[in-house]
Amino acid sequence: MSPRPPPLSCDTFVALPPAAPGGRVVFGKNSDRPADEVQEVVHFPAAAHPPGAALECTYISIAQVERTHAVVLSRPSWLWGAEMGANEHGVCIGNEAVWGRDEVCGGEALLGMDLVRLGLERADTAEKALSVIVDLLEKYGQGGNCMESKMAFTYYNSFLIADRKEAWVLETSGKYWAAEKVEGGVRNISNQLSITTKIDREHPELKEYAKSNGWWDGEKEFDFAATYSYVNTARMTTSGGRYCEGYKLLNKHKGSITSEIMMEILRDKESGINMEGGFMTTGSMVSVLPQQPNLPCIHFFTGTPDPARSIFKPFIFVPGITPLLKTMSPTFGHDDPVKKQPRFQSKPDRRHELYKKHESAAVVMETGKDKGKEMLKEIQELEKQKISQMESILQNGCLDTKQVVNLFPQCVEEELKIYG
Repeated sequence: MSPRPPPLSCDTFVALPPAAPGGRVVFGKNSDRPADEVQEVVHFPAAAHPPGAALECTYISIAQVERTHAVVLSRPSWLWGAEMGANEHGVCIGNEAVWGRDEVCGGEALLGMDLVRLGLERADTAEKALSVIVDLLEKYGQGGNCMESKMAFTYYNSFLIADRKEAWVLETSGKYWAAEKVEGGVRNISNQLSITTKIDREHPELKEYAKSNGWWDGEKEFDFAATYSYVNTARMTTSGGRYCEGYKLLNKHKGSITSEIMMEILRDKESGINMEGGFMTTGSMVSVLPQQPNLPCIHFFTGTPDPARSIFKPFIFVPGITPLLKTMSPTFGHDDPVKKQPRFQSKPDRRHELYKKHESAAVVMETGKDKGKEMLKEIQELEKQKISQMESILQNGCLDTKQVVNLFPQCVEEELKIYG
């Protein structure tokens, strides 16, 4: 049996019409990671690659593809992959740590976070991203330390994948997997397997493997979560865990889920979704994916911990985007302790400029004194202003690409100004 996992839990959410009004898909994720880990927001343009090129991921190299799509990622700054992100075609992916009956192997392979980025770089729809991920799982496997630490911390992964038209949940145990197409308007995932009997795609040996291990008798209806984990699937949405709390919040707002409502859910401390402590919410993302192809997808990222004291800053894919320098961490090349063997013998300062300024500002905001209250009010007003501007773009369908190239960096500058 796998050891009891450490106390952490990310949460990823999606709302499809009519749960989200205005013919839009709304996606959101909190990335809950070690409290001192820096999350950066980075953009990589579309690129062509020579035949036979190799791609160096966090721990292993794999075959590169001929073309990769432009992506924007929120990621722990020490690794190659990402906790969450989007591509130029409106595909969004977030992943969660999951554990079950199958012990997680200790060997280095692809991290779930690598698979997030690979899905975004290689697929122009949600279902194609699902196919990319499961093909890579079959070929390379998943495994390796998921934390920048000498202490090994490993897990399998679940994914929520969305585009302008649909969303899929993909849950894995080693190379085995099940996928569910989202129906009913809303769906969330947390740190447990949640696909039960509605399985729309699956690993060809999924059931046989369960049967050979004595987890399923081959007679009763196959329930993936109940079979591959120890979860009582009848109680998943009624017990007090984070998956349950997220489910309740989504359903409470069903029919009126906008980007602001999704941000509100991600900021919810009472439910534990906005996590505090040794593991905390180190980065957050909300995306609005209009079903009308002529309208742009809008992606909001904090790039800083605790969404209740952070600004969701908008990003739109257009050619010639200004580099996101102030949310990009320093790089250390081959001297990076992640690259050296043995790994993680030291820990460099990976804080980017926005992280440093926000770190100091958060201390002021935490005091609750007049200066902190005023600062919090100012960042909230800036966020409202940006949401209003984005809503105007979606309503009018009018996009000034000259302004949009600088959209995210400009908002970062305005945020830094507030922090002084």
